[in-house]
Amino acid sequence: MRRYFIMADVVCLGILVADAVARPVREIPAKGKLVLVDDLQLSSGGCATNTGNALGKLSIDTGIIGKVGQDGFGDFLINTISSFGVNTEGIKRDPSTNTSATLVMVDEDGERSFIHYIGANAEFTEDDVDFSLIEGSKILHIAGAFLLPKFDGEPMARVMKRAKDMGILTSLDTAWDSSNRWMKTIEPCLKYTDAFLPSIEEAKMIVGEEEPSKIADKFLSYGIKVVGLKMGAEGCYIKTKDEEFTIPAFKVKAVDATGAGDSFVAGFLAGLVKGWKLRDCAVLANAVGASSVSAIGASTGILSWEETIAFIRSQGENVCED
Repeated sequence: MRRYFIMADVVCLGILVADAVARPVREIPAKGKLVLVDDLQLSSGGCATNTGNALGKLSIDTGIIGKVGQDGFGDFLINTISSFGVNTEGIKRDPSTNTSATLVMVDEDGERSFIHYIGANAEFTEDDVDFSLIEGSKILHIAGAFLLPKFDGEPMARVMKRAKDMGILTSLDTAWDSSNRWMKTIEPCLKYTDAFLPSIEEAKMIVGEEEPSKIADKFLSYGIKVVGLKMGAEGCYIKTKDEEFTIPAFKVKAVDATGAGDSFVAGFLAGLVKGWKLRDCAVLANAVGASSVSAIGASTGILSWEETIAFIRSQGENVCED
C-alpha cells in the first residue's frame, strides 16, 4: 500500500538509477562470447533512491527530488520508490533523455563493478528543485555529489545555503569522482553542510590525507558539525569538535554490497530525525548498512524499524528507544 506525504522529515536530492544486478560474475566474457550468472534482477538504485527507500522502510517520512526519463526505467523507478512509501512529487520527467541505468556485476565475494549510463541525472539542474517540497522538512540530504554535472559545485551550494537559511539541517554524501576534480567541485558546498557522510576512499581523494582524524579535521574546519566516514568492513568513524569514536561493523554474510553506503546514511539520518545521540546514530547506521548487504539489490534486505532495533539488540548493542 502506498502512502504519500505533503511534508517529509527527510528530503533526498540526487541521482536516481535503474540497476540491473547480475551475480555472481566470475569473468567478463570475451568479445562475441557469453557467460552465465545465477541471478539477474532489475532493482531501483542511485544514491538518492537507495537512501530514500531505506528511510521509507524505517518508517521515516521521506521525499525524493531528482530526474528520470519518460521511459520504462523511469516508470519502474517511480513505481518502486512509491512502493516504499516515499513521496515522488519532486521527481521530474525529462522526455529528451533516458533514465540513468547501471549494469552491476557482483563477484562471488559481494564486491561490485559497474557499467553506467548517466542519462537524466546529467540533466538535473538547480531549476529542477521544488523548494515547496523541502520547506518544513528536518533534513535535506544531497545524495551523489560528483555525479550531477549540471548541479555539482556552485548550484548545489546555493541550494544547500537556501535550505540552511530555512532552518533545515543539511547532509551531504559523495560518489566517486571520475572527473578527478574532487575538492574543486565539492568545496563550495562544505560551508553549507551540517553532516558530511562520504566513504573513506572518497574522503581521502577530496582532502589528500590518509588518517581518518586528519581527514575529519579538514572537513570540520569548514564549519561542518559532524563528519561520518564509511569504513566498509571496519564500520564507521565519527568526529565532531567535541566527540571522536569508531563503531565496528556488524558481522553478517555479505550477498551484495550494492547500496550499503547509502543504507548506512539512511540509518544515520533516521537517528538524527529522532534526536538520538551521535553514537546511537552510528550504531543504527551500521545496522541498516549490514541489513542492506544481506540480499541482492540496494533495498531488498533493509529491515523495518522494529526489526532493525531487534537486530541491534541481538548483537549485544543498545540504542535509544522511542
